[in-house]
Amino acid sequence: MPVTEDQLPSQFSTNVDALMRCIGCCAPLAQRNDGYSCLNCGRDFPSVRGVPRFVDAHNYADSFGFQWQRYARTQLDDARARESELDFGRKTGFTPEQLRGKLVLDVGCGMGRFADVATRLGARVVGIDLSAAAEVAARNLAGREFRAFQADVFNLPFAPESFDHIYSIGALHHTPDCEGAVKTLPQYLKPGGSLAVWLYSAYNRWYRFGDLYRKTTHRLPATSLHACLRVIVPPLYALNRVLRHIPGIGRPLAGLVHHLFPVNLNPNPEWRLLDTFDWYSPQYQSKHTYEQVFRWFESCGLEDLRVLEVPIAVRGRKPLQPIQARTSQPQG
Repeated sequence: MPVTEDQLPSQFSTNVDALMRCIGCCAPLAQRNDGYSCLNCGRDFPSVRGVPRFVDAHNYADSFGFQWQRYARTQLDDARARESELDFGRKTGFTPEQLRGKLVLDVGCGMGRFADVATRLGARVVGIDLSAAAEVAARNLAGREFRAFQADVFNLPFAPESFDHIYSIGALHHTPDCEGAVKTLPQYLKPGGSLAVWLYSAYNRWYRFGDLYRKTTHRLPATSLHACLRVIVPPLYALNRVLRHIPGIGRPLAGLVHHLFPVNLNPNPEWRLLDTFDWYSPQYQSKHTYEQVFRWFESCGLEDLRVLEVPIAVRGRKPLQPIQARTSQPQG
């Protein structure tokens, strides 16, 4: 079912509406029942099935739309809630005290897995996704202090300095320019706010064969790739389990098979298939180092940079005052 405005906490929704800006001319947007209209250039941004759209219907993230429509609640069941909460903490470093009552932007929200965590920790969350997964997030988190938008990280429909904190977990490395995507986010942070990102690690050499296969697999229709993986993943998982129980050579042999034919080894069958599809379906999938991400953050003026628990997870803080203002000396 589409999410309607009366399902959202009214004051929260009103506050978010005040932040909306035209992606064409940056002027304020007026809220309408079916979306937004620009008060300057008159451009309309419709709401489809309860989610305002600021991108074309089809784009390079289409496979993620299929993925999250197919596995709408796989990562939201109660048994996985604690796992998601721990993962969120390791990849953002945010504590409940830092999030409670804050307005937070989730970039690449997917079906709402980490927005679910953030709202349960007391944050008011705005989620954006390039794909139609934004619809799934809106349904999954209906009634919470959460708003979903289908939008492009390179052209977000928000006023500068709108958010107390911003995080992106496992999304920006699926854009055509990860560095550019990271660098576009600090402008939307309030002074003193923090940006946290988690990206695929260039230090992990296990998935070279997977990267080779993906040059072909990402070209397949999402339904065809998914059907193939439904056949391939179960026996590879079973083989891994059997090999690991062989004394002596079992674990090295299992590691070799996993290196040659990488599939996710999560014990949950749906999660295992979901994550394997996530590896092989994207058009773009880059890998990065701490040095790269630190350089990007520093070039944006972020400070207090921190390496978090899971590679490659980094957090930085926007200064309370611009660097030039803090370092200038009075004349006289």
